Amino acid sequence: MLILAHMSDIHIGAPSADSVGRTRAVTRHLASLPGPLAAVVVTGDIADHGTAEEYETARELLDTGLPTIVCPGNHDDRQSFRKAFLRETGSGGTAGGGSGVGSGSEVGSGGPADGRGDGYGPVNQVLRLDGLTVVLCDSSVPGRPEGYLQDETIAWLDAVLTESSGTPTLVGMHHPAAALGTPYVDEIGLREPERLEKVLRRHPQVIAVLAGHAHTPASTRFADRPLLVAPGVVNTLLLPAESTARIPVDLDLPPQFSLHVLDGDRLTTHTRMVV
Repeated sequence: MLILAHMSDIHIGAPSADSVGRTRAVTRHLASLPGPLAAVVVTGDIADHGTAEEYETARELLDTGLPTIVCPGNHDDRQSFRKAFLRETGSGGTAGGGSGVGSGSEVGSGGPADGRGDGYGPVNQVLRLDGLTVVLCDSSVPGRPEGYLQDETIAWLDAVLTESSGTPTLVGMHHPAAALGTPYVDEIGLREPERLEKVLRRHPQVIAVLAGHAHTPASTRFADRPLLVAPGVVNTLLLPAESTARIPVDLDLPPQFSLHVLDGDRLTTHTRMVV
């Protein structure tokens, strides 16, 4: 049995919530668990404004000592994200190594190898565990709230899945690839999800799709697989039945995270609040 922690939307620097305190509560809880966690997956919106200071704070908070893989969301800045989590320099190189967040992942297209070298290409990564591969795609669109997987990301994902055809795999990104019944989020979800669906249907080892962005725990189906959305750490967005506000944010609910349990061919998801 293998257990993954799944966090999302910590929004370090958000003015309306104690983003640092809420994130620290979750990561301290994870680090204190008596049983083993295989890894921590964080699906985007790490910084609220994309500043270097926010990312350095986030990196420190997310360093639980566990293998951790993090992808950008629509609030994130790719260049600053790379410098903090992948330790890439402004010239596209990589700074001195070390352990911690992002140190165990393989960086895909958008890095120095794509010829850009400016840090603004998509940040796609792979974390290979014993018996499981976690692939995170960058669905962010600089300057836009909605998501989209660039052609190079789609090609990269297809190639990675081909290479790992014999290993159960989770594919994640920030933006959900299906509507969740939350109008505000659904309006700014993943555009052209059928492009992703075509890739996933070619690779039966993909057992589920992970996402964030919705600030609420949710589960649905996409490409005949579970689509598992992590709750937001910084706050919770409510459904239309719970609030008539345009952006129905609940700042009082405690921070939450998900635990994905892979046991043989069965994947089960649990959600926890940290109080």
